Amino acid sequence: MNCSFYELRHKEVINRSNGCRIGFVDDLDIDVDCAKLRALIIYGGIRCFGLFGRKNDYVIPWDNIGLIGEDTILVDWDVPLAPSKKFFNGFKRRRHN
Repeated sequence: MNCSFYELRHKEVINRSNGCRIGFVDDLDIDVDCAKLRALIIYGGIRCFGLFGRKNDYVIPWDNIGLIGEDTILVDWDVPLAPSKKFFNGFKRRRHN
């Protein structure tokens, strides 16, 4: 089966173990020396209308891709948890006595 990058971009990536939707393919990591596909890249979503940048991108190694179907790509991959960042972490409350 041949599949172009254009066709991959319209497929949704789903984690096979828990059914979690990871996103749609945005980019590919290709080893140009041996012409092999190394990973699928899914860009992280924007934060607060883009004012605070983007969330982390997901890079799914090619070895973790289980099945490429008509509409979806099933992967065996645990989504790494991002460290929790609190916006007001640097501010401390003062105690008024």
